Amino acid sequence: MIKLIPLLLAIGWGLAAYMFSAWRTKQMLDAQSVPLKDPELERLTRRMAAALDLPEIRVNLFNIEPVNGLAAPDGRIFLTKGFYDRFRSGSVTAEELASVIAHELAHVALGHTRRRMIDFSGQNAVFVSLVALFLRAIPVVGPLIAMFMANMITGALAARMSRRDEFEADAWASALLIKSGIGTAPQISLFEKLDRLTGNRAASAPAWALSHPKSAERIKAIRANEARWTA
Repeated sequence: MIKLIPLLLAIGWGLAAYMFSAWRTKQMLDAQSVPLKDPELERLTRRMAAALDLPEIRVNLFNIEPVNGLAAPDGRIFLTKGFYDRFRSGSVTAEELASVIAHELAHVALGHTRRRMIDFSGQNAVFVSLVALFLRAIPVVGPLIAMFMANMITGALAARMSRRDEFEADAWASALLIKSGIGTAPQISLFEKLDRLTGNRAASAPAWALSHPKSAERIKAIRANEARWTA
């Protein structure tokens, strides 16, 4: 039992760190966001809300320039000002933005925020275990080697879990878009232009290091899901 204390402390520390990060995120979002009111987008969110048997879907505008959507730990949905500006300039359609909203709703509906908390705690436990192991095996430089290896291992695990969540959210969003009569075409067309919109330079990075699947892989999965469902 005594041997488990460091692991339990690591898990507890991971949970505490995650909760503090979630609290800081909420404070930042509250300070920099306002409800997003746009008649064209609200027309589409009403259709999605009806498909989900919800009274409404609330979307908030996060006042930062990067192009992104966000599902906050408290379940709120956000679009960044940078993304909304692309819509107003005509670079992104209302239906494409609706597909982003559907994707962020999926993260909430599928419990990905809670899963991240568990994953973060587990990664912290792996980190502490490796440091303890190498400290006993190689007293002087062991901790440095352990920290390097732990960062690589936990980083790769976190990226893999994140990619899994993204594929799940894409599939859930596709189902909602089809059910609400919007269809997957806007979802696919957005991914076709997403790297250009975001200035993504990770296209050549190894797959294991990416936190999001490559756009081509996501498009392939969306088309495969729709073909399977319609068959």
